[in-house]
Amino acid sequence: MCHSPTDQHMAIAVDCVVFGLDDEDLKVLLIQRDAEPMAGVWALPGGFVLPDETLDEAASRELAEETGLTRVFLEQLYSFGAVDRDPRGRVVSVAYYALVALRDHRVRAATDARDVAWFAAADLPTLAFDHEHILDMGLQRLKGKVRYQPIGFELLPSKFTLSQLQRLYEVILERSLDKRNFRKKILAMGILEELDEVEQDVAHRAARLYRFDPDKYARLVEAGFSFEV
Repeated sequence: MCHSPTDQHMAIAVDCVVFGLDDEDLKVLLIQRDAEPMAGVWALPGGFVLPDETLDEAASRELAEETGLTRVFLEQLYSFGAVDRDPRGRVVSVAYYALVALRDHRVRAATDARDVAWFAAADLPTLAFDHEHILDMGLQRLKGKVRYQPIGFELLPSKFTLSQLQRLYEVILERSLDKRNFRKKILAMGILEELDEVEQDVAHRAARLYRFDPDKYARLVEAGFSFEV
């Protein structure tokens, strides 16, 4: 028997894996659900797609409504459609991952979120629904893509040191990198602008600050440049 779309009673949702980076850990942003099902349980920010919006618009809206985050890097991750993934009925979720520079954004709980907080990716609470599976896939995507596209700069302040940049890759890739080789390779790419500025208010010797140049990177890509860390 052939069923029309109106016979299927299926809802579409979006869920967002939001990553941030501090001086110690890779962080994940979670909300504490305020409504049933699973009230009080930590979960990824997200919600149902409205009839008059695209998936991208829904993801951006839910992030803003539940966490206060706006204008962040946001990219589609994967679709999750297990039949029993949501006790409310048949729900297919299109997941996104977002990258946030922690110092540039403040989060706040709103709408149906009781609370919102950053957690170390290696030490997370129990998550609602199938959000642990979604988060695991987000982590794998980040670890893979950060090596071949300069998305890692989204996790840093606009001005950063080479040590901060190296630390970013070490935390995400979970391995140590040789300082001399890393700096030689990253500077040889020609995608960083060395600034006439150094760190402020640090106990150690102030290091030179750099900035990622997206326009130069785009020109290099057009000429055949391949980013790889």
